[in-house]
Amino acid sequence: MGGPETCLGFLVLLLIVWFSGTPGDAHSLFYNFTIDPQPRPGQPWCEVQGHVDREVFLSYDCGHAKIIFTSPLGEEVKTIKAWETQIETLGDIRDHLLDFTLEKHTVMDPLTLQARMTCRCEDDRHISGSWQFGLNGQMSLHFDSENGHWRVDHPGGRWMKEKWGNDRAVTKFLKKVSMGDCPAWLQAFMVRWEKMLKTSASPTMGPPTVQPTATATKSKAWILPLVLTSFIITVFLG
Repeated sequence: MGGPETCLGFLVLLLIVWFSGTPGDAHSLFYNFTIDPQPRPGQPWCEVQGHVDREVFLSYDCGHAKIIFTSPLGEEVKTIKAWETQIETLGDIRDHLLDFTLEKHTVMDPLTLQARMTCRCEDDRHISGSWQFGLNGQMSLHFDSENGHWRVDHPGGRWMKEKWGNDRAVTKFLKKVSMGDCPAWLQAFMVRWEKMLKTSASPTMGPPTVQPTATATKSKAWILPLVLTSFIITVFLG
């Protein structure tokens, strides 16, 4: 059998093979909705926050159709073709959520409805989509847009599932938005984002102002194999 050097070489080779794969360039887009039939003075009754890879790029007062762009990406994407369609769809989502909220709303027990729509595009082009719904800050119901399954995560989500889970029109709408519209928006956004990064990384410009999380993940992914390799060398040769 080989000596310590052989074992060391095998283990180092194993680490290289294991960690040499390029980390996935997955990207995600999600929108947080808040519907409050009885907002505090000066507060909107309908709010939306848009995120690309956890970067907040817009805040939308969907009651008054007022948009605030919170990053350079937001200012950039408002010029793409999909923008007007996206705003219309966000309005449709608002109407669905509002109808649902008003149905259960009472003066003695006001309810604030939260919803999150998420779509994720993996580097292998696989698309996943989902929704989460909650009341008064407690997320209670999850909808998997890929398989159409509803999951109650908290007792407060049972009556929401009874309402929406049996409504084919609502289910179809949720799947269409999170598996069709959302990935198309994300793809359009990422084209602009990548152009922004290339421009900001040019010698005549300053450092990038927008950093995709995938870039940070790639850098961090090499820390573990380096640490493990150093540990093995210390054990066998120390």
